[in-house]
Amino acid sequence: MNTICSALRSSALGLVAAAALAGPVAAGVTDKDLQEAGQKTDAVITYGIDLRNQRFSPLDKINRDNIKDMVPVWSFSFGGEKQRGQESQAIVYDGMIYVTGSYSRVFAIDAATGDEIWEYDARLPEGIMPCCDVINRGVAIYGDKVYFGTLDAKVVALDRKSGKVVWSKKVDDYKEGYTITAAPIIVNGKVIIGNAGGEFGAVGAVRALDAETGNIVWERPTVEGHVGTLNGKPSTMTGTLNASWEGDQWKTGGGAPWNAITYDPDTKLIYAGTGNASPWNSWMRPGDNLYTASKLALNPDTGDIVWAYQSTPHDGWDYDAISEFIPFDMQADGKTIKAGASAEKNGFFYVLDRANGKIVRAFPFVHNISWATGVDEKTGKPKFVAENRPPAPTELTGDLKGKPVFTVPSFLGGKNWNPMAYSPVTGWFYVPSNEWGMDIWNEPVNYKKGAAFLGAGFTIMPIFDDHIGALKAIDPKTGEIKWEVKNRAPLWGGVLATKSGLIFTGTPEGYLVAYDAKTGEELWKFQTGSGVVSSPVTWEKDGEQYVGVTSGWGGAVPLWGGEVAKYVKELNQGGSFWVFKLHKST
Repeated sequence: MNTICSALRSSALGLVAAAALAGPVAAGVTDKDLQEAGQKTDAVITYGIDLRNQRFSPLDKINRDNIKDMVPVWSFSFGGEKQRGQESQAIVYDGMIYVTGSYSRVFAIDAATGDEIWEYDARLPEGIMPCCDVINRGVAIYGDKVYFGTLDAKVVALDRKSGKVVWSKKVDDYKEGYTITAAPIIVNGKVIIGNAGGEFGAVGAVRALDAETGNIVWERPTVEGHVGTLNGKPSTMTGTLNASWEGDQWKTGGGAPWNAITYDPDTKLIYAGTGNASPWNSWMRPGDNLYTASKLALNPDTGDIVWAYQSTPHDGWDYDAISEFIPFDMQADGKTIKAGASAEKNGFFYVLDRANGKIVRAFPFVHNISWATGVDEKTGKPKFVAENRPPAPTELTGDLKGKPVFTVPSFLGGKNWNPMAYSPVTGWFYVPSNEWGMDIWNEPVNYKKGAAFLGAGFTIMPIFDDHIGALKAIDPKTGEIKWEVKNRAPLWGGVLATKSGLIFTGTPEGYLVAYDAKTGEELWKFQTGSGVVSSPVTWEKDGEQYVGVTSGWGGAVPLWGGEVAKYVKELNQGGSFWVFKLHKST
């Protein structure tokens, strides 16, 4: 049996203790709070630190001069045998820390003591099909509830004080390969969340659920030809039927928006990145295959597409476009551009006008890209290298198999899900990148519900002898890499920037590390006991600044990493949450 038992454990003594420590219970997170989330220092109330996902904190009490004195305060163990793939970013509010664990678990922890207040374990059915480990990237908080998605494609609302289920909504059929791994965000009282499952031919969708009731307000499919809904009724079609898909291929077209979704209060638009077209074998689906491997700007009230930009038309390498799209203001040619940026799996860094999706500039941020020579900044289209598209299957050695081609980057990407950070102090982005390639070939495949729908094989391998991971500081105006720090193993965690000029991120080798934002100098590190593949956060309490991070090795690399997996096979799995602050001299 692969069934995960459901358990809800609440500690009455723990709740009493937490209430005593926290004082009066806060009324709850409001829309106004979320709009101002990036300015808050006493809480972390949304994924990405603010709704733009800039991952920048205005805190400066911990700085380059005193960080050498930062020490652990407490560590909380997720316990049990579910020690794998801990990618969650914590939410910190009202004296509590809310963090998810693998296998769709949520923990509420006393922020002062590290004591567990409650735990919720989803009852997962046998036969769930997560493509890339049993991970979860976090919760959203709004009013008196916390919200998260599960590996069997449900959205669940829990009472933030007790952990009891308020509502649970099935949004997709896990038997078709659907899952939810991303953290939701809250926009105007609605829970905004995407789905995963493109490797199984599951068609992607972004949805908005009423935060109070769980009712679906709107849903927007992310493959052309599918019709969205609004208030329970059909609304508009995504694109135009058969404009870029042949026949019925759009019905199993993939395009899952499986990673972070952002919101910009200036444009009042939601931004979602979409995943690979299905199957991976591009010869089986001629055309650009809209709206896969794209950035979509959506109306938060209706779910209608306002603009779309496709970074890899007719994707044949699983390059997706699921990296977070970060709104920021860029000074160029004496004017302010309302821009947005993303560092994509395909190896190119994109700056778009976030109001209309028009390309401002694009440049490589990893080495030796071989599938394209660049991006045409007039058309926004990649300059494909025709011979580097995996050929169609042919009869070789008695079986149907296309000739392998070596392509950079690998399908795990120049950057994958792991979020970068933007610092308005330096004007730079801090990108957790990876330098690797792959042998990839095409194979025949037929769609079958609940079965892998790839039509491709691959082997990933490093392209340099001394490193795979590289944390890079990038100037979006020029494309210049200001500094980089190399890491032996792939980087698979997120980045946090602070006003004091610090950059925090983790490594698979187990370290939480702090760097100087201007120079890349390593200033501090701490061994957490397992790989850090999550996103750090920071907050303030009683005049002291704290830093928190989830630790627990896993995710896609050890599952899909090919030759690279050999470099990380000795790393220990785990499941814990660590909190740090400056040591006080007595």
